[in-house]
Amino acid sequence: MENTTQIQNESSPESATAPAGDLSFRAVSVRVSPNSYLIAMLVASFFSAFVFYLEIDWLGFTLFAVAWLVLPVLALTDHIVFDGRRVTRAGLVPRIWAWLNTGRRSLKLNDIEQIETAAIRALKRGGDVFYRYRTSVRGKGIQIAFASGGDDYRRMVTAILPRVAEIVLDARSIEVRDHLADPKITQQRARDEQIPSSDVLSVATRGIRTNALIEPREIDAAEAERAESLRKLANELRLNGFLRQSLEAFRRALMIKPHDGRLLFEFARCVQSFAGAERSDRLERKAIAAMRLAEMRARNDGDLLEKIGEAYFQAGEWRRAAGAFQKALDRVGEGFRSARGLAEIALREGKIAHVIHHFSTANRLAATPSLRRWTRAEAEYFSRLNSDDEYMEMEVGRVNLLETFENVKRTALRLTFLGFPAIFIGIIGEDDLVANLGWGISTVTLVIWTSLTVASRLFSARIPYELLDQED
Repeated sequence: MENTTQIQNESSPESATAPAGDLSFRAVSVRVSPNSYLIAMLVASFFSAFVFYLEIDWLGFTLFAVAWLVLPVLALTDHIVFDGRRVTRAGLVPRIWAWLNTGRRSLKLNDIEQIETAAIRALKRGGDVFYRYRTSVRGKGIQIAFASGGDDYRRMVTAILPRVAEIVLDARSIEVRDHLADPKITQQRARDEQIPSSDVLSVATRGIRTNALIEPREIDAAEAERAESLRKLANELRLNGFLRQSLEAFRRALMIKPHDGRLLFEFARCVQSFAGAERSDRLERKAIAAMRLAEMRARNDGDLLEKIGEAYFQAGEWRRAAGAFQKALDRVGEGFRSARGLAEIALREGKIAHVIHHFSTANRLAATPSLRRWTRAEAEYFSRLNSDDEYMEMEVGRVNLLETFENVKRTALRLTFLGFPAIFIGIIGEDDLVANLGWGISTVTLVIWTSLTVASRLFSARIPYELLDQED
């Protein structure tokens, strides 16, 4: 099922970018991804069949009705609404959950601490990749997430992302904000630029070069405008999954401006995406080489160096990421993204004192109250870990317990599926012993999996260190 956005009262594109608080803004809504509801339907259906097998018909009919009547209605009515001022999780389930745990289900724009977007390769068709984007909005202890599925997602991100400070957005969210466009319009622009289809370009992309030495030359205004147009088109093609056409558009742009650091960086991101789609280590190395070339051409562009550092970090090149962040610090001075990036690298390396230092720096440089609140909380958390052995032991125990839960959940799920053949064989062959064995294995393991799923959510939050102070 795709997420479906509804524009209440037929909102116009202009209203989606209106300033917060503008009365002309029409609320935008998007249905929540139904994955959790689908899992709940499958679990309820299994237990319905189990109690029917036990001849408890009334309970079986009840569970069946819940699985196939109640849960679909709840899924259809569970959606996220943005009214220009706050993002709200609407629907019966979030209302009940917020009432039970006295939590929040809405988040003001000023309270947003982080917006992160993940890209998942959902389908590969020929030379093109279908990406599914999932954007998470976090702040004040809650997270609201919505996924792509058509015009719905584009309208939602068009409404929200331009309204928040760029420092709140991660690199992919910035790309989505700036370059995610209607794929039909993007393909029409590619045809206008006479960029061949992906099938025609399949041979050309095998020889991607990142180290071609092209002498810089003076370009006129018309050439600069064409290079910028090709750059924008290339990014739109990349985000829509037309990677081979995107590489061709980048190649043409680089022929005009071969020493443009930002263009080289965006080209490297495209090669990196293509490497992931092709599962090619060779292309991955070429992407890193192109990124290194972009780093060399960045000069005193601190914003670009920070983005390069974040891209290195995502690729697992932590040492290069630290080098890029340090260059940004040396050339343009302290920056929030550099401090936050160095804190995350120090955390991966287990240098808690460095983590505290960099988060404290990020707190001092934070441009919004929400970021100051988040970085202060991070610095205090790691400071407590560093100074309180008892708290450190409790947190390590919690993390280890979560890892144990995940391992047991995977094992329980495998055993649940292993019980299904025994159920079918026992029912078809009228062998009660085999059927009972299958039902017993699948039921017990599914109960374990469900219990651990709930427990994982309960233990995912950090232990409040105020709890230790009260005990003392």
